[in-house]
Amino acid sequence: MNIEVLVVDDDIRIANIHEKFINKIEGFTTVGISNDVEETKIWLETLKPDLVLLDIYFPEKLGTELIEYIKKKKLPVDIILITAASEVDIVKMAYNSGVVDFLLKPLTFQQFKECLERYRAKKILLSSNTKLSKEDINKLWNNTSTTIKELNPKGIDEVTKEKILNYLKTTKEGITAEGLAKNLGLSRSTARRYLEFLYNEGIIKVEYLYGKIGRPERYYTFIG
Repeated sequence: MNIEVLVVDDDIRIANIHEKFINKIEGFTTVGISNDVEETKIWLETLKPDLVLLDIYFPEKLGTELIEYIKKKKLPVDIILITAASEVDIVKMAYNSGVVDFLLKPLTFQQFKECLERYRAKKILLSSNTKLSKEDINKLWNNTSTTIKELNPKGIDEVTKEKILNYLKTTKEGITAEGLAKNLGLSRSTARRYLEFLYNEGIIKVEYLYGKIGRPERYYTFIG
């Protein structure tokens, strides 16, 4: 089963990262990227995706308008919210509207992958023509929990990762591994390991600054 996905996010950088994530996961194809609520309404009718990865905050409108639009039009498309919005009214609205999953930014590729693979497994179950077993029904309504510790590879501690992320969110100019190590009291090798992990997960970006002599320095910046 191949699932066609429409990515909807006003930040083109984030949308492109999510597209790259999708391309790494078997059974999923990106059919389009939209950065505008009204444009998305047109694409929903023309592209007819199976799944929409939807942000909430847009410059002029909220993504919740798209949820209501899909519900009103009775479009056969599922929604997974990928957003920084955690207000209870938005979460409640999403839950009551049948949004199939909810991921908070920033997220790792592993979290993204597990969410989509969980969704695909449910779609395969629901496409079956046979009677579902009790175990199958439990799978549909009870997600298998994965601890944060399991999501992080060896050598990556959740507390340290969050500490680094919170610091990066305050440094708009970017920072080197050496600068991060000095400011947070880490060794340079530890700072570099965490920064490279966050970069590979698509959470931060890296830019090279060339000096007059020597190798260029890598400056890391949070993508938000």
